[in-house]
Amino acid sequence: MKYFFAGIEGSGMAALASMLYDMGNFVIGCDDAKVYSFTLEELQKRNIKVYKDAEALTKDMIYVYTAAIHEDHYSYKKAKELGCVMYGYYEMIGELTKKYVSICISGTHGKTTTTAMLSHIFENTVGTNYLIGDGTGVIDKNSNNFIVESCEFERHLLNYYPKYTVITNIFYDHVDCYKNIEEIIETFQTFVDQTKDKVIACGDNENVRKLSSDKIVYYGFNENNDVRGVIKELRPDGSSFDVYIHGDFYGSFNLNIFGKHMIENALACIYVAHLYGIDKGDITKYLNNFEGAKRRFSEEVIGDVVLVDDYAHHPNEVATVLKTARQKYPDKELVPVLIPYTLSRTKAFYKEFAEVLKEADKVYVADVEPAREKYEDFPGVTADLIINEIPNAEHISEDEIDKLYKHKNAVIPFMGCKDPTWLIDAYKRGLK
Repeated sequence: MKYFFAGIEGSGMAALASMLYDMGNFVIGCDDAKVYSFTLEELQKRNIKVYKDAEALTKDMIYVYTAAIHEDHYSYKKAKELGCVMYGYYEMIGELTKKYVSICISGTHGKTTTTAMLSHIFENTVGTNYLIGDGTGVIDKNSNNFIVESCEFERHLLNYYPKYTVITNIFYDHVDCYKNIEEIIETFQTFVDQTKDKVIACGDNENVRKLSSDKIVYYGFNENNDVRGVIKELRPDGSSFDVYIHGDFYGSFNLNIFGKHMIENALACIYVAHLYGIDKGDITKYLNNFEGAKRRFSEEVIGDVVLVDDYAHHPNEVATVLKTARQKYPDKELVPVLIPYTLSRTKAFYKEFAEVLKEADKVYVADVEPAREKYEDFPGVTADLIINEIPNAEHISEDEIDKLYKHKNAVIPFMGCKDPTWLIDAYKRGLK
């Protein structure tokens, strides 16, 4: 088969394109991105060509398009004119979930890391195909398993019909397509209903507990969970905890992971691996050498400063990054740099962002990345909404990058949905 991907540099699109290529298909695509994206690495490994137009699109190709591509896009119009078979990105994934024994990893936060963590365990034991939202897509032609990150944005996950579902948490997000938390809970309830076998869900999250189904197995730290973690120690070099399944002691774990959220993710993975009969020793081994997902607390050390690149773009995610930094580097100054993503999210959560960021030693906020939205539709929504709520906050940009150089022995997390490489690179250039 021949495929043309419109918006191929998107993290999920790049992963899916890589998978279809590895299945033996011809794959090319187009993208309007003006800056380099880390997702190009996987595409270039496979020599998947990326164009800035749709001249290479022919009528015998299946046209796959991301949510950012609309009917007025040049590639979409050409695909229509040619009469191509057309799939939205999530519809295409939905087709794949029907071909395999699928495990869908969902939830407002933690999807990417949990998908990567479980895929790492399965890939090195029972084998699996997997698609991660960090741009990684892998096909194992000898495996019938498929682990897939499953996003609630615009209810996309409802295209999937898995055997098992993991729900890491449910919070209010995607304010541009959900009116309230009740609508999000309703979407997850529908997803639970269309899961064939078990739902492994974080029982410490109050919104998860509002779901209703006898399929649900709860995990977490509270005593009313079916799979319970008991934290023994959170250290700068890792975390130790015990695991109980249905009241019985399962095992003790001493892992190179940081933060309670990562232990929660590990609990979900441990139980799913247990369901598949994977040896506890192997689970421990591959959790311990799991290196993390791309753009999830990715570190680079320059002198006595640790630069962190993280995808965090919701207050809960920002809080998680800061807690992780405090655990790993308790003696360093914590200096977060936030690049707010979308005007609607900034308007809805600016007070929550500020409340979380106040825990840091010094805060910098860049201009809002509007993405698919327009400033004129959100008058007064700027980075200043967040900055004005925090006593020790300042604006930052490429031209103001020298503000960061006064911070010695510091950990500086650059946080945003869009790749913040432009700001990290500006920091490095200034050092030179």
